[in-house]
Amino acid sequence: MTLRSLARGSALFLMLTASPLLADVTPEQVWQGWQEATAGMGAKVSADSATRDGDTLVVKNLRIGDATNGEVNFGTIRLTDKGDGTVAVELPDSYPVTLNVPATAGDPAAKATEISFDVGMPGAQITASGTPEAVRYATEAPELNVTLASVNGVLAKAIPISAEAHLTGISANYGVGTGADQTLSEDFTVKSVNFAMKGTDPKGGSDYDISTSLADLLGKIAVKLPAGVDTNDMAAALEKGFSLDASAGFGATTFDINATDAGKATQITGSTGSAMLNLAMNADRIDYATDTKSVSFKIVSPDIPLEDASFSYGAAGFRVVMPVAVTGQPSDFQFRMNLTDVAPSEAIWALIDPGKALAHDPATVVIDTKGKVTLTRSLLADAASLQAGQTDAPGTLDALDLDQFQAKAVGADVTAKGSFTFDNSDMTTYQGVPAPTGKIDIKATGVNALIDTLVKMGVVPQEQAMQGRMMLAMFANTSPNADEMTSKLEFKDKHFFANGQQLQ
Repeated sequence: MTLRSLARGSALFLMLTASPLLADVTPEQVWQGWQEATAGMGAKVSADSATRDGDTLVVKNLRIGDATNGEVNFGTIRLTDKGDGTVAVELPDSYPVTLNVPATAGDPAAKATEISFDVGMPGAQITASGTPEAVRYATEAPELNVTLASVNGVLAKAIPISAEAHLTGISANYGVGTGADQTLSEDFTVKSVNFAMKGTDPKGGSDYDISTSLADLLGKIAVKLPAGVDTNDMAAALEKGFSLDASAGFGATTFDINATDAGKATQITGSTGSAMLNLAMNADRIDYATDTKSVSFKIVSPDIPLEDASFSYGAAGFRVVMPVAVTGQPSDFQFRMNLTDVAPSEAIWALIDPGKALAHDPATVVIDTKGKVTLTRSLLADAASLQAGQTDAPGTLDALDLDQFQAKAVGADVTAKGSFTFDNSDMTTYQGVPAPTGKIDIKATGVNALIDTLVKMGVVPQEQAMQGRMMLAMFANTSPNADEMTSKLEFKDKHFFANGQQLQ
């Protein structure tokens, strides 16, 4: 799905679902704004008529979309002048939505699929405000219901599949600005979402039953879309001024999947405490981040010979901030990833460690860095270069700060912190690597005990364990009272030092 399609879909939803601001718009101006905004996003708008009836503009047989991509048919809508510069938008309590899913490329037997839904949003209060050049829509709706109506024209009740979604506590705001640079902005919150889907395959003897429940859905998006920009070519779009700033998330979530295939039943259940995604991009940088907390899964299947095939983790996160265009000078970047408190069930541990020789404490990996890079080629253009077989780096690494590193598992814990700068004009001292200057401090606990355990388990031969300990002794200081090692590795004056001893 392109960003243009995403923006168009969001706009349609919030025009149907989207506190009024003090403003001055008329029903005709709101109607004109709808047509211009949807047309600007590539959608077709049509109606049989739009006529005044007192203080209300009545638009009959309003349709947005086309036969190729799908269509929303609102029937008759009413735009009423409230006398304070705002307009009340009255939609029918329910209306049909049709989506067309294209055939799979390269499959001559595949056919496009037409899927129709019934959408209901009774009791919604929608208000348009702002100015003719920048209209905003505010919505408060107690509920939104979406139900599968038909597939390829066959009514849902006549086919072995059903799907429905129920949303409550909807609050949304959507704004569109017209002009040389079109702008879109929206934010929404939903108190709860419940989704259910069932289906059977009588010929194959299989069926499935999926249900999901989540709380506190939220989202924000702001898009700047200059005239003539094609978001299918993102590198060119960013150069012309396209920008995006979006976030989405939800709170406590549960899901339950039950499936039967050839008489074998499988169940997958799970839950999540919360999740969040953020994406911002413009001509200068991209900032992408995800964060998920308190996740657990459990699988029960005859194909998995375990009494308890479950695992959980406390948190998982990822963030990258990078320049995207040619910089000409060092620019900031960040990279962080974390996966904390990973805990497989004891049944899974039994496959790895049947003798319970290893510590089964939760595992954690954290990497947190920042630094400076100089780009000599656009990162988005570089993706095309990689496809063409070009492998040279799109720029140089100028500085790197390792703010946090931790790897903790099976009784061992390794942490590190350090900072480096790089001389990219010197690629000979370290054989093709830019000459670094800086140091890193490392601390490790439980490593010797882990090596002893792996030797007893037969995983590591005694000879290799001895060689490993000799290598550690070259680079680390060992505590005489505890299973603890520390090391300071330093690069300076084109030499390498370990704990003050020059090794190169």
